[in-house]
Order: sequence, then C-alpha cells, then structure tokens
Amino acid sequence: MTATHAYDVTVAWTGNLGPGTSTYRSFSRDHDVRAEGKPPLAGSSDPAFRGDTARWNPEELLVASLAQCHMLWYLHLCATNGVVVTDYADRAHGEMALDASGGGQFTGVTLRPEVAVADASMLEKGHRLHAEVPALCFIARSVNFPVTHVPVLRVEKD
Repeated sequence: MTATHAYDVTVAWTGNLGPGTSTYRSFSRDHDVRAEGKPPLAGSSDPAFRGDTARWNPEELLVASLAQCHMLWYLHLCATNGVVVTDYADRAHGEMALDASGGGQFTGVTLRPEVAVADASMLEKGHRLHAEVPALCFIARSVNFPVTHVPVLRVEKD
C-alpha cells in the first residue's frame, strides 16, 4: 500500500504596477508564496530576468529544497544508525543553462554539507550515510538532473 501526501500552496502576483503586463518592463515580478499557517514567502524572478534581489526566486528555492531534503534524510539516518550530529550546514550550488529561446533547465546541483559529529568513531559511518540519502530524498528523486553531494565531516570541537 502506498501513502499519498498533498501539498497546497498559493502563489499570488503582487507586481502589477498599474498597466499590468502591457509591456515586458511594465510590471514587477514580485509575488507571495503562501501556505496555510505559515508566513508568506516573498518571491520574485532571478535578477537576470528583472527580478528583485531581496526576494527568493524559484531557482534558489529549488536548490534550497534539494539541500533541505538531503539534510533531513541524513539527520534521520544518523539518528537511526548511531551517528550523533551536532552541527550541519550546506553551501548548495545549482547551475542552469539557457537555450536560444530563453528557456532553460537545471544541469545539476551540488550539495556541500559540512557536518560535525560527536566522536571520531562516527566519521566513517557519517560519510557512508550521505550516499544512502539520494535513494530516499523525495525532491532529488523527482528531478531530471544530477544531484551530487560533497560532504565534509569533522569531529565537534569541545
């Protein structure tokens, strides 16, 4: 038996500057992403496409989703396999290629988690568990480009 989970969000454009989309430059790309019970997420397009640099763009959110999913599965695997993680940060990097039409697609995302574990005896298993995450991460399994990871583990400093 399979379980189904549903995710509902509302994306509402807030960038009508008066004349709507009468020209390519006449409107803002600003929008709000909302989900019940959560504060709105301020979105825009990538600054290369006339977006607001102070707002999240869809490309950043996709890279963030991959990094979050990897982290959450990794922490789960560590907890169930005796690896005590005391710190985790990922400097994820995604690349997108545009074609002549202006459309494009992601060509890959590299996750670079930096992980602290409680004891040196946990380093080897901690490294090994990163390799198990791609088979479990819902987001990584849903994209059509490579998602690689280059973890760095260290022992927590006292």
